[in-house]
Amino acid sequence: MRFRPLLALVLALCLTLVTACGGGASAVERANVTYDDIVNTGKANDCPTLPDSARGSIPLDPSSRYQLREICLHPSEVFVKGEPANKRQEAQFVAGKILTRYTSSLDQVYGDLSIDGDTLTFKELGGIDFQPITVLMPGGEEVPFTFSSKELLATAGGAAAISTSTDFEGVYRTPSYRTSNFLDPKGRGLTTGYSSAVGLVPAGDDEDLTRENVKQYIEGKGTMSFSITKVDNATGEFAGVFTAVQPSDTDMGGKTAVDVKVTGQLYGRLEQV
Repeated sequence: MRFRPLLALVLALCLTLVTACGGGASAVERANVTYDDIVNTGKANDCPTLPDSARGSIPLDPSSRYQLREICLHPSEVFVKGEPANKRQEAQFVAGKILTRYTSSLDQVYGDLSIDGDTLTFKELGGIDFQPITVLMPGGEEVPFTFSSKELLATAGGAAAISTSTDFEGVYRTPSYRTSNFLDPKGRGLTTGYSSAVGLVPAGDDEDLTRENVKQYIEGKGTMSFSITKVDNATGEFAGVFTAVQPSDTDMGGKTAVDVKVTGQLYGRLEQV
């Protein structure tokens, strides 16, 4: 009985330490886990995070060369722009449910960071920089798209440092959801398969049939912005949030693309090269 106050004090101390360090898995913790620790758990899809106390800044030297490395973009919400109820209303983004569970995040993305006057420019060079994602809309429609950061060219003001007020914004390329070897249910494809559906006589003046029969590899352009809200100047790590707006899949030209908005968590690391 007399040990209960001491036991309560120890438990309280342990709880305090866990809470203080509970800002999420760090990059070090993530690197130390094994395959068995994460297989079929969905943890591999998560990005590292920084504690709320990481409110510093990383000074930049204009004469030095830098790269942003290990960038991770984890989508948490996806919105699809739907048709308005009438012509007087504007089309609105409607929230959808992400059906792709374990492979929706971009990871290990890297690129050059250059300083020009008071402007920072990030040029994406590679990494796991695209993921096919499908979202389920409230009406039951499934909307596929290729979430990407390919060839992202983003700029931000305030070239003196990477801080919690640094906001990047730029344009990137979105690859086609379908590749050239894909065959639709009728056996039609871009480089393989039939030029028209078997048993269906193609009509030259039918626009819908032409769009289905003549497959195209169509890419698009998206715009991305990300805001840095946490910075660890000791390790060069940063974290924040991102928003991207890009076109959906066109089924190789058979459908009209719609706008898709993706929001989620951001993580990365600044490295001098």
